[in-house]
Amino acid sequence: MAFADVLPDLLDRPTPLLRRFGRLIDGTGEPLESLARRSQQLTRRHFGKTMRLFAPLYLSNECVNNCSYCGFSRDAAILRTTLSVEHVVREARHLHALGFRNLLLVAGEHPKFVSDGYLQQCLDALKPFISTLAIEVGPMEDAQYAEIVRHGAEGLVVYQETYDRDIYQSLHSAGPKKNFAWRLDCPERAYAGGFRRIGIGALFGLAPWRREAMALCAHLEYLYKHCWKAQFTVSFPRMRPYAGNYQYRPDPDLFLPDRDFVRLITAFRVTFPQAGIVVSTREPAALRDAVAGLGVTHMSAGARTEPGGYTGAGGHDLHLTVHGRRVELDAKSGCEHATEQFQISDTRSTAEVAAMLRAQHLDPVWKDWDEVLLAE
Repeated sequence: MAFADVLPDLLDRPTPLLRRFGRLIDGTGEPLESLARRSQQLTRRHFGKTMRLFAPLYLSNECVNNCSYCGFSRDAAILRTTLSVEHVVREARHLHALGFRNLLLVAGEHPKFVSDGYLQQCLDALKPFISTLAIEVGPMEDAQYAEIVRHGAEGLVVYQETYDRDIYQSLHSAGPKKNFAWRLDCPERAYAGGFRRIGIGALFGLAPWRREAMALCAHLEYLYKHCWKAQFTVSFPRMRPYAGNYQYRPDPDLFLPDRDFVRLITAFRVTFPQAGIVVSTREPAALRDAVAGLGVTHMSAGARTEPGGYTGAGGHDLHLTVHGRRVELDAKSGCEHATEQFQISDTRSTAEVAAMLRAQHLDPVWKDWDEVLLAE
């Protein structure tokens, strides 16, 4: 029985672990200062004084889904491009020169533009010089995941966006992403396909944050029981201004405040001592600095959220997409870059983030895996 089938029962009749987690996030279980100290101690015990750094590499901002919170939404009048494999390599070489050996390949879901075989070609081209490759793309079948693994990907990231089925349906008006259960069971299919690292999360700001946190905790507990050979990371990205809504302001009834964001990090660390915890450049620099030593194990740095964002690759091929058709731009438009998915908050360079970590006596880890470790 898949997680989508058992989620309602788990929330109605929570496990002992879920009940303990609930007390931690509602503030009745332990003061935040005490929780933070315990979280820091557990992180040191299981991860040492390390921080794994990674960068997202956007391949395409084409998408067939209409999602009301996303800058890549199908009906958004944004500048789109899909990088050639050569341009993907150019972007990756740039990140490699900055020190990154851990890349997350991100693409919108559009089978016409991000066609069959494209992701495999990108992985084949990057594998010789990037030791850790993960993907964040549209959900696939088990066999498709197995093929992606054979081509060099070892990590998968998939955020449910919201675990509230009714809210989920209201936010997704078109495209395959409308299928709540298909997306929710994606980590299990990825595990069956051979992925050894799996990242989950919710996009906080779409539904009441405590309810989302409880569902996310239930999901992680379930995965540890049923996909126990994998390593897991969890993330709590908060809504940011995005294409089509650059004036976005958080709904005060749904917003996850900074103090509760910190509580969420520490509560997950205490509940899941060996899980990786990711904080991206969505969050402000000051907050990332504050939580770096409290339970976080993975950070992005110097991130861009549009294809070609690091080197300008793909700028020659910008276009609109209307009803699945490519529409050329006016030659006088003067635009040079594809549209970003959302605005990042921490705009510091990779070097500045690494320096911040060292100032806190944390070691930036650029590479923690190589295939040679599996060699006999």
